[in-house]
Amino acid sequence: MKTTIFTVLFTLGVASSSLAAEGMINVESAFTVTETADRLDATLKEKGMTVFNRINHAEGAETVDIKLRATELIIFGNPKVGSPLMQCQQSIALDLPQKMLVWQDANSKVWLSYNDPNYLVKRHDMKGCEQEVATVAKALAGISHGVATK
Repeated sequence: MKTTIFTVLFTLGVASSSLAAEGMINVESAFTVTETADRLDATLKEKGMTVFNRINHAEGAETVDIKLRATELIIFGNPKVGSPLMQCQQSIALDLPQKMLVWQDANSKVWLSYNDPNYLVKRHDMKGCEQEVATVAKALAGISHGVATK
């Protein structure tokens, strides 16, 4: 019973932390962009994920004299999770490996954003991978909230 209540509350928390962009989940972070990205990087590695790259878009923009608020993208994955999704619908490889964006908005709030796995199901017309998608959705929600909250 406690597990069910926690799951319902957790799901509501994820839904309430989402901004309006279709297919994207946004979780407000209690930390700076750099701190959030560092926490994300460390958490992913602790969970056995491969971190393929960390891109600091603000630094890149600075090299061409463009001012951009703090914006970092972390690209990560795990073939044990992604490969079964590709077996289900190969075109999902377009959206793999996973990505999480850590960014600061115009009001100085910091957000951690990622593709909603259920949106990707629709985008790629996936069928027969409901359990795998649910596992990914739960993992991403847990990682993002663990990284973004104190």
